[in-house]
Amino acid sequence: MFKLIDVFWAYIIIAILILVGRLIRQRLWVLRSLYIPSSIVAGIMALLLGGGAFGAVVRVVNPQSPLVKGIFPENIQVVWSQSPSIFINVVFATLFLGHYVPGLREFWRKAAPQVAFGQAIAWGQYVVGLLLGITILTPIFGLPPIAACLIEVAFEGGHGTAAGMAGTFAELGFPAGADLSLALATVGLISGVVAGTMLIHWGRSTGRIQVSREPLVESEKIDSHSPDEHPSITIARENLFRELLIDPLSLNFGFVGLAIAFGWLILEALRWIESMTWGRGGLQLMTYVPLFPIALIGGIIVQYILIRTGRTYLISRPLMERIGGLALDITIVTALASISLTVLGNNLAPFIILSIAGIVWNVCAFVFLSPRLLPFYWFERGLGDLGQSMGVTSTGLLLMRMVDPDNRSGAFESFAYKQLLFEPIVGGGLFTAAAPPLIVKFGPIPVLLLTSFILAFWLMFGFYNCQQLRKQDLPGKVS
Repeated sequence: MFKLIDVFWAYIIIAILILVGRLIRQRLWVLRSLYIPSSIVAGIMALLLGGGAFGAVVRVVNPQSPLVKGIFPENIQVVWSQSPSIFINVVFATLFLGHYVPGLREFWRKAAPQVAFGQAIAWGQYVVGLLLGITILTPIFGLPPIAACLIEVAFEGGHGTAAGMAGTFAELGFPAGADLSLALATVGLISGVVAGTMLIHWGRSTGRIQVSREPLVESEKIDSHSPDEHPSITIARENLFRELLIDPLSLNFGFVGLAIAFGWLILEALRWIESMTWGRGGLQLMTYVPLFPIALIGGIIVQYILIRTGRTYLISRPLMERIGGLALDITIVTALASISLTVLGNNLAPFIILSIAGIVWNVCAFVFLSPRLLPFYWFERGLGDLGQSMGVTSTGLLLMRMVDPDNRSGAFESFAYKQLLFEPIVGGGLFTAAAPPLIVKFGPIPVLLLTSFILAFWLMFGFYNCQQLRKQDLPGKVS
């Protein structure tokens, strides 16, 4: 057990670690060149100073030393071990709060090709993982069948999803899945930047990058963010903050709490429905679904209510990004600090196999599928999904910025709109949460058939949609 003061000092130490991680990142060129976040550096520092690394060395030298469990007190480490599954709910609740919602026609025209490509990569990760599980991971290394989910959880979902799924893996008898998925997420993040940078050089040298590198004149500039707010919304928000005796950050955090509460109510309702219907027959799925993908739906509901009532001025998107960013940093640091190096060492060969398979699938999907699914500026637009499919959305944005800094291709809008039909399903969405219990209940082969069918659907839709858009010869910036 731990006390509130332990929680206080646990997060004070995290804050200091992030500052030190920032300092180290700025001093080491290799970390800057790979765009490794300071939170990753801080998390690795906490891991190395814990019982698995520093403590193991101390045990060899002096088994009686008080530092055999690392330099951090045990209560602090207990707080950290429970933090990822809590703060990931905040991350997902903020994803759509304060976002501009376009008209249906504009949304579909810009998002459809991107949705097809992103979904194809995600479902392909399941297919690759399940094939590996059936042929190698389970029969040779003795891992449970749900190990097949690790590629999608870690690569498409990233550190936050990997941390959030730890409880599900533990409940289904695979506690090592949490450590393996977090380590895989780190591999995905680094390899995403490295592979993306190499592909950009390849694209430039072979003429596959279509956007011009000439600077834009004023009349050509494109806003890479959401369309500007109506002046009335800006004025209403300024009046609100002037007249209301509350800090804007506190007000926005209140809506985050409301989104999480809506998500909790929905999840409890689904669990009750399951217990009264199909759950009586033994098919229990919602029991293993964590809160964070439903918190995302709660955020969408809150945003929709504010739009319908004309009160979107109550939410500031930049503040929501700050709240979500802080929660994600805490999630990453505490999740990495809690990795068991012993578990990772005992499963090193499967870890390497999963890492290579995930990287190869994502790169091949970009090279061979994106030209056939994205009708215009396939290289520039496909890079965003490549980066996202290997760890974090920010990697995708970084790669798009590297290849198209002025957003001539319109890739940023298409990528943003795609998230509305992507995040609620995979990459930390409902199927990400449901896949492990589905595999446990029905076995890997039926789930392989299901995911293969869904992959085939998105490929066929993507090919058809791409051809139709090219026939219409729509301008690339609005396609």
